[in-house]
Amino acid sequence: MAISKEKKNEVMHKYARHEGDTGSAEVQIAVLTADINELNEHIRTHKKDFASQRGLMKKIGHRRNLLAYLRENDIQRYRELIKSLGLRR
Repeated sequence: MAISKEKKNEVMHKYARHEGDTGSAEVQIAVLTADINELNEHIRTHKKDFASQRGLMKKIGHRRNLLAYLRENDIQRYRELIKSLGLRR
């Protein structure tokens, strides 16, 4: 259910602010978004998997907190990130 290591590294490389960046808010939000999308697909097929639903809700809450942090500290980076990830249609 979790994203593969290759996909995670690809996402990290795309949103990294500098070489070797794995912990910036942008990278964390992008990885969480990829994981959330995978879990959404899983839950569409397994409607009664409540443990995965709980994990999905926790990931969504974590992403929401990271987005709030980024919005408060650097609004320009926040706007660029939500546009590139396709959040907040």
